[in-house]
Amino acid sequence: MNILTFDIEEWFHILDHPATRTEKQWGNFPSRIHSNMERILSVLEAQELKATFFCLGWIAQKYPEVIRQISDAGFEIASHSSTHQLVYEQNRSEFRDDLKRSIQVLEDATGKKVSTYRAPGFSITSSEKWAFEVMAELGIDTDCSIFPASRGHGGFSEFGYAQPCTISYNGIELKEFPINTHRFLGKDIIFSGGGFFRILPYPLIRKMMKSSTYVMTYFHPRDFDPGQPVIADLPLSRKFKCYVGLKNALPKFKTLTQEFEFIDIEQAKSLIDWQQVPKITL
Repeated sequence: MNILTFDIEEWFHILDHPATRTEKQWGNFPSRIHSNMERILSVLEAQELKATFFCLGWIAQKYPEVIRQISDAGFEIASHSSTHQLVYEQNRSEFRDDLKRSIQVLEDATGKKVSTYRAPGFSITSSEKWAFEVMAELGIDTDCSIFPASRGHGGFSEFGYAQPCTISYNGIELKEFPINTHRFLGKDIIFSGGGFFRILPYPLIRKMMKSSTYVMTYFHPRDFDPGQPVIADLPLSRKFKCYVGLKNALPKFKTLTQEFEFIDIEQAKSLIDWQQVPKITL
């Protein structure tokens, strides 16, 4: 089962960096969302692919035509928060308000119910389990926020499972599609999106894809935009992660989607017997 998803945000929505942290600062940067979305949608249309789009409420509020274009093309719309803030830097009330705003503005733009969520930066850790209660309260029944390995923005390595499952916490249950991992040189690594996809050579990605029974991809519009400006004050390590491989990412993506079959989350949910998958009690 290979699932195709995109996180719809601007090229400057770089987490955990002072110059790109808040809405006020985002006004300092030019928009590239329209041209970047045209690039993605043209590939999906040409190859007749289905995908789930995790969209920022901020994008929907500022550029509702972008969200309508995605929805009108028949793609599933999900929430990626409203203002792209790390969950572990929010309290319960702040998280609830942000998620509620994102759901409302996305539903207003599309006229369709939003029931699936992914946290910015996969930033739900073992300390934010309350986020699952908030999701259930707001009508989210499917989460894609678990990153079951260590990473710069938290990660939830204690989760211990990298396949579709259900989460049980304080009397609520959610369907969970975590990011997949692959054992490589003694470590659990990620290869299916973002900087990992851009950095790793395609033959290695192909090998990992072929040996995986479940792959959850996560691409961003900026991943395929070699012409985007470089944010000057990023540390060298962040510059590498943000900008390496941009030139070849789109051809690599096209090859990936030509060699492997993909479905969206909606179809994946319908194919899974949820009574038979593991239940992870948090």
